[in-house]
Amino acid sequence: MKKTKYLFFGTIGFFFGLIIACNIDIAPSPEAKKTPEATESISIEESPFAKVAEEVLPTVVNISAEKIYRYEREFEFEGPFKDFFKDFEKFFKRSPYRGGKERSLGSGLIIDERGYILTNNHVIKGADKIVVKLKDKSVFRGDDVEVVGTDARTDIAVLKVKTEKVFPVARIGDSDKAKIGDWAIAIGNPFGFEGTVTVGVISAKGRTGLYLPEGPQQQNFIQTDASINPGNSGGPLINIKGEVIGINTAIATPTGRWTGVGFAIPINLAKGVFEQLIEKGKVVRGWLGVFIGEVTQELQKVLGVKEGVLVNEVIEGQPASKAGLKEGDVITEFDGKKITSVPQLQQIVSETQLGKKVKLTVVRNKKGKTLTLKIEEMPEEYAGGEVKKEKVEEKFWLGLKVKSLKSEEAERLSVREKEGVLVFDVGPGSPADEAGMMRGDIIKRINKETIQDLDDYYEIAEKLEDKKEPVLFWIKRGERMQYVAVKP
Repeated sequence: MKKTKYLFFGTIGFFFGLIIACNIDIAPSPEAKKTPEATESISIEESPFAKVAEEVLPTVVNISAEKIYRYEREFEFEGPFKDFFKDFEKFFKRSPYRGGKERSLGSGLIIDERGYILTNNHVIKGADKIVVKLKDKSVFRGDDVEVVGTDARTDIAVLKVKTEKVFPVARIGDSDKAKIGDWAIAIGNPFGFEGTVTVGVISAKGRTGLYLPEGPQQQNFIQTDASINPGNSGGPLINIKGEVIGINTAIATPTGRWTGVGFAIPINLAKGVFEQLIEKGKVVRGWLGVFIGEVTQELQKVLGVKEGVLVNEVIEGQPASKAGLKEGDVITEFDGKKITSVPQLQQIVSETQLGKKVKLTVVRNKKGKTLTLKIEEMPEEYAGGEVKKEKVEEKFWLGLKVKSLKSEEAERLSVREKEGVLVFDVGPGSPADEAGMMRGDIIKRINKETIQDLDDYYEIAEKLEDKKEPVLFWIKRGERMQYVAVKP
């Protein structure tokens, strides 16, 4: 009996020992098991950015531009022997002197297998020597690099390297289809570190009104938080498909370094420019002959419109003037297209065939009107920028302190106007400051009333002092006229 009992328990013990030794799973865990295939797929999965970088990096180039600057040394003899050396001054008064070299670093994008490269105008502006370096370490310099054409208005330039080599070419996307929140990948050479890839998103579209000393006047920027630094200018901004949607151009920063806000020229704007530069060596644009501004909320109330583009000034003898367009008109349609912003109108007009007659729908004195206008070519002299004025610290009516055009202050600022008043001070944070009024502006009209002198100004200021509605100023800034609505 005892033998049978021992045999029974021994058999059971052997059986469970066998299960443990063989790792037989008789009670599977409810947790999902990782198969070898799943483990392998997780370990070898790569970032989608890696594929984009692999494709685009060979099309991005390093550009260094060298400018030799010179100035003339002036010699002036002083002291007791001044008269003795007077006859020699003509030989030494202005002696040529070679000052040194300035170097700028930037990036570029190969857009044609024949060696055409797209970059920013400010990267190569004024350069005496340009060096282009490719990812494969090929270097082109001197006569091997040709400046095909530049366009300051959009800050675009096209170079060509002279070689029989066939180049890899970037794929061009459609910047109009890019959406806020989409992935954005910037590639370039920040601080000279070649082939740097950074990743972010599209933060905003249609950014305008940026003060850029060497940047474009025709602005319609894509904003991104992909890291952009000095040296990235001219390099591509790319979507997750590996398509170029912009050309990195500028940053907003108090330090000169990236702080999370960068700007790129939309590729749809850039490609029209580089196609013309390659074909003609310059950009031929249609134009109306007006200076325009956005219709702000305050202006909407004053002008009685919800959207459109405000005509600040009409240039005499140009297409708009011939067609009867007037300052204060709001353009709401151009050739059947609804107009909602300054960049949109600028691009549509610039791309319109020269000589074409188009219909303009405008709002004048809160009433609709249709005009017919013939598009002409934009003259070279109207591609320049504006000078940023200094803001000062005192508060007066709406934050403005004004002076007579006959005052010493006006003379010191070389004001040549005969009618109006000079804005001498603008209080920081005041309504006038918030609206963009600047020291040096000349007020010509307030709410449709002409301002000839200080008496006119103070008279209307007294009438409007307690009013809460926006006040409409027509001012001259530099050589241009424009409207500004100041909300009390």
